[in-house]
Amino acid sequence: MIHKDSTFSPRFPQGFEHDLAVALYEPEIPLNVGSVARTCACTGIALHLVGALGFRLDNRLARRAGLDYWEHADVAVHRTWPEFTQVMSGRRMWLFSTKGKKVIWDASFREGDVLVFGSEGAGLPESILDSALGGIVVIPMKPGLRSLNLSNTVAVAVYEALRQLTPRA
Repeated sequence: MIHKDSTFSPRFPQGFEHDLAVALYEPEIPLNVGSVARTCACTGIALHLVGALGFRLDNRLARRAGLDYWEHADVAVHRTWPEFTQVMSGRRMWLFSTKGKKVIWDASFREGDVLVFGSEGAGLPESILDSALGGIVVIPMKPGLRSLNLSNTVAVAVYEALRQLTPRA
């Protein structure tokens, strides 16, 4: 149910287009990738899988998590980080990490942005975090806890970016 004062429709406005992308760097857990693919399919966001994957894309768990949404997902695979950055040349990248100093709701997302997430076990490596390809963003959590689940983090980030980009009624 939409609150009567909401400025958002329960559906994206007709004709609403965006050019956001999500990148997962060396994801390890097929269920997470399947869930992220489903989120990307439902929001019209391209998904880029970068580097060594911890499973095969035809893994039954990845397929199961993505259900019948895989056919609607725009997925690209890049063997290396340099290959990916070359394809994304000119686009601003937001790096999501528990090491970030900028809180997600202080980030100003815009068309063409790429939301980049690290692996479940290691996150983004220092070499990528130090590359200054964009801002390093953190999603706040209670102290003493390691991190949110990867697919949940992607969903939070995707919907915050879309909230900022979607025209209001």
